[in-house]
Amino acid sequence: MTDHSVSIHPYFKVKPGRKSSFREMCEKMVEKTSTEEGCINYGFSFSGSTVFCRESYVDARAALQHLDNVGELLTEALQFADLNRLEIHGNAEQLEILKEAVAPFNPILYTLEIGFRN
Repeated sequence: MTDHSVSIHPYFKVKPGRKSSFREMCEKMVEKTSTEEGCINYGFSFSGSTVFCRESYVDARAALQHLDNVGELLTEALQFADLNRLEIHGNAEQLEILKEAVAPFNPILYTLEIGFRN
């Protein structure tokens, strides 16, 4: 079976004094994302002022739907934190579908070359 899943790995640096506001935005994004059929997993991990969003989608189209779904919330969340790093992992075909839409975020694209998905 070919693995068409896509994972997105954003790392945020919360601005001083804004952790509770950013956390509230994370909760809103989790709530909104929970209705997406193509989402495999979605959650936020915290380590001091660094926040990581662990998120995976069945394919690039589901990831694009997610970006459209939470776009306004993400824009609001970026008032409280900076996006320090963004990685996107997937096979070459799926990354090609995403490339143009995610370009403004300056992601590092990782091409899946070896592996499987159950």
